[in-house]
Amino acid sequence: MDWELKQALRDQLGREQGYFSYPSGTRSRMALVYPNSYFVGMSNLGLHIIYALMNQRDDTACERVFLPERRERIRYEKTRTPIMSMEHQLPLYEFPLIAFVLSFEMDYFHVLRMLELGRVCLRSRERGERDPLVIAGGPCATFNPEPLAEVVDAFIIGEGEVIMPAFMDVYYEARRKGLARRELLQRLAQVPGVYVPSFYAHRYDEQGRLTAIEPEPGIPSRVSRQWVRDLDAYPAHTVVLTDHTEFNFYLIETARGCGRHCRFCMAGYCFRKPRNRSLGRITQQVREALPYGKRIGLMGAAISDYPEINALCRDILGEGLSMSVASFRADSVTADLVQSLADSGLKTLTMAPEAGSPKMRAVINKGIEEKHLFHAMEMGLAAGIRHFRLYLMVGLPFEQEEDIDAIIDLAGRLKDYMEEKGSKGTLTLSVNPFIPKPFTPFQWKPMADRRYVEKAFRKLSQAFHKRKHILVNTESVKEAYIQGVIARGDRRVGEAILKAHELGGAKAFKRALRECGLQAEDYLYRDREKDEVFPWACLDMGVRSDYLYDELLRAQQQQATIPCFDGCHRCGVC
Repeated sequence: MDWELKQALRDQLGREQGYFSYPSGTRSRMALVYPNSYFVGMSNLGLHIIYALMNQRDDTACERVFLPERRERIRYEKTRTPIMSMEHQLPLYEFPLIAFVLSFEMDYFHVLRMLELGRVCLRSRERGERDPLVIAGGPCATFNPEPLAEVVDAFIIGEGEVIMPAFMDVYYEARRKGLARRELLQRLAQVPGVYVPSFYAHRYDEQGRLTAIEPEPGIPSRVSRQWVRDLDAYPAHTVVLTDHTEFNFYLIETARGCGRHCRFCMAGYCFRKPRNRSLGRITQQVREALPYGKRIGLMGAAISDYPEINALCRDILGEGLSMSVASFRADSVTADLVQSLADSGLKTLTMAPEAGSPKMRAVINKGIEEKHLFHAMEMGLAAGIRHFRLYLMVGLPFEQEEDIDAIIDLAGRLKDYMEEKGSKGTLTLSVNPFIPKPFTPFQWKPMADRRYVEKAFRKLSQAFHKRKHILVNTESVKEAYIQGVIARGDRRVGEAILKAHELGGAKAFKRALRECGLQAEDYLYRDREKDEVFPWACLDMGVRSDYLYDELLRAQQQQATIPCFDGCHRCGVC
């Protein structure tokens, strides 16, 4: 082992508070792996939740592993040192259980890089009885695990708090009995929310279209997403304190799920139903954060939808702490919330209309009107906030060029309003290409042609080129279209990911597709049939497919769908 690499991990550990460390031999070791840098991974609340959940068992020592920074990766490769865990600097291959947190499609390439750097076989079928078991959870694993079906032994479908305890119990029982790897996986496949892809055969027709997914005898035909019914029973907050994170906050989750029915939003459908933590439980966690003096980062799909947001803001500021929010909706934001953010030093207020025209906001069922945007801006300006950001998408279904013009018009009028109120602040447009995702009404629709998106980006940039204090930031179009293939990819796309790894990573993905006999266009630009078999068809999110298709028809007709309400049984989740 390279001494300098081990010392760097020890030094980083020495700058942390709250990590778990158990003597060797007292517990079975498990690696919790985030396939990106420490800086990014330690800002992921899901990582903190699972890390604490596993270490609070009396049989598991869970240690974290992150993708080394580029300079460190080069040193690992030169010295042939396997990547190591934070807590005890153990090589990845020494952990009998390796669990990945999958949040972003582009991190799939990092998964393969980390397994290779950790000296673990990339393909699950090539791992022997003494090799680690590789599992994966998180949003991407839940929505469509198929692109990594050849790599990962078992996927966690849903929220880990209610799946991992049963998973670990079965895992340890099988180990005590000395069961072979295949028998262990058969046992795990019976745990609700655990998907073992090797037990499901995918059948294709002569045109290469998926026609059926067939489980082996004794294996469930579908895997049902599992979710927490009572959030108060499962604390969700920062566990390990470090200053070296993307968001240097003490994170606290206020709610989970969303019932707004935005038709583009995978999380809105796959984390349904919406659930709130009690104010008392959240304020208790706020008090537990006091000794650290960090800004409180409130996490949730839409913080302003939290029913007691004003009281929560008063509690946080009353404790002498500052706060920030992951997101809020312009139609539910309150003056108290905006003032609390301003008092906490917030410089930029972010709003997410997603589209510029009333037509497109009706298509996606956003529920945000222009009056909401202007009112939220008015509250921000009154609170002393000078800068504003808009999140927008281009290439949405049923979009036309005049809808791009509507973005230009809306942004111009919002900037005019800022200036009328005496603000010389900046209005930033963060614009992303729309990517159709699984388990949404738009899963049947194609991505917009790449040339259309690039033209729209140029049009937006040129429109504000000479206008002071309006910035247009656009996501990488190349990466968006790679994400588009992977997000709805099947196992054949997984072979292309493996081939791209051999060829140098994400930058070689297009070439890898060709060498695997695949065309990106087949995944990107094709309307799907209503009864098409999707790669994720053996997963059950609880939302009925006919409900999703009806929502697609309502989108085409620009019809609104009201939010979730008590006693509602429209989509199937409840």
